Amino acid sequence: MDSRQIGGVVREARVGQGLRQDQLAAAAGVGVRFVVELEAGKPTVRLDKVLAVLAALGCRVDVIPPPAERR
Repeated sequence: MDSRQIGGVVREARVGQGLRQDQLAAAAGVGVRFVVELEAGKPTVRLDKVLAVLAALGCRVDVIPPPAERR
């Protein structure tokens, strides 16, 4: 998954929940500009803020390590 895809997921979840960007920003404790840039797929955003936005939307993030033979 890349930054554009994550931005799309955020946008879809936000709109699906009937939230404006400013409402999501307030719920996640980030600025509106951050939400705008995240939804636009800006590749240089802070991970901690991305995780806060995803948590505010109720999204789950799974990080799956590679199989043991690839380590």
